[in-house]
Amino acid sequence: MTDAPLASLGVHRIAVPVPFPQAGGPVNVYLVEEDGGGLLMFDAGLGSPEGLAAVEQGFAKLGHRFDEVTRIVLSHGHVDHYGAAQTLIERAGGPIPVHAHPADLGKVAAAGPRWKELMPLYGAYLAKLGVPADALAAVGKELGSGFQLARRVEAVLPLEPGEIVHGKYVTLEVLHMPGHTPGLCCLYDRRRGLFFAADHLLEKVSPNPLIELGPHGEEGRFKPLVAYLASIRRLHALEVELVLPGHGPPFREHRRVIDGLLAFYEKRQRKILAALEKGPLTGYEVTQALFPWAGPGDLFLVVSESIANLEVLEEHGAVSREEDGGVYRFRLAA
Repeated sequence: MTDAPLASLGVHRIAVPVPFPQAGGPVNVYLVEEDGGGLLMFDAGLGSPEGLAAVEQGFAKLGHRFDEVTRIVLSHGHVDHYGAAQTLIERAGGPIPVHAHPADLGKVAAAGPRWKELMPLYGAYLAKLGVPADALAAVGKELGSGFQLARRVEAVLPLEPGEIVHGKYVTLEVLHMPGHTPGLCCLYDRRRGLFFAADHLLEKVSPNPLIELGPHGEEGRFKPLVAYLASIRRLHALEVELVLPGHGPPFREHRRVIDGLLAFYEKRQRKILAALEKGPLTGYEVTQALFPWAGPGDLFLVVSESIANLEVLEEHGAVSREEDGGVYRFRLAA
């Protein structure tokens, strides 16, 4: 099933360009026709001029208008998925309810904390992972620039797992699939086997398990890869005919892709264990062993990836950490 047959089910995909090469391609905005002529919008795309233009062109090509949107459902709180929502609401000329999972509301809502407020907390944690001070400055600059491509949404309502979203031809169940973010949600039509995956499952790239601290800098409150591996195994058990991902074209054989991901993470964790055989390492030193090619602009992503895999190994009892002089050192468990 491609985009053309999807249209017969009242489902339409608009590909929106993003400037992040790690994303795995343009971000997808999905329109789902409702009874009575309205549209459900699943994700809103990036709020850059190029992103907004792509969404406008997509609506025009499909013969739809912004004021036909009755509801916007956001899969998660990353800028490429919510960034255009507030502008689209204003261009529609009236209020449109926006929904996101409670765990991601703070990332999306106008009242949520801004990155400049959170950076000192993340900077302190990255320093405990052994990241040098000059690299911390690059992280703050790189991440801060991304938030300029999105506007926070004035009013966001909670999206409840298990809620049923009725389209004209499809019936979509909200599934909470934490991992890539604490509040990532997917939509699933059980009868047809359609799975709107957002960034939970992508065909060509692995979703980034990003460091996620509590609102006051609490560590370990959410372990992204531990949560992701549990969620992706839940998806493995579902009957899925077609995956509609957050990036790239629809694809089949979700279990093949998931099995490849699980093997990928196991290989990465074996590489970490091999590096730790030489002695204790900081999180930053593990990152250098895994990603020697990474530049300053990649640092938050690769450190997040390293720590997420270390957390899985900790959960399995294979690795332990201890604090030494204000810095964590990871070692093979006895």
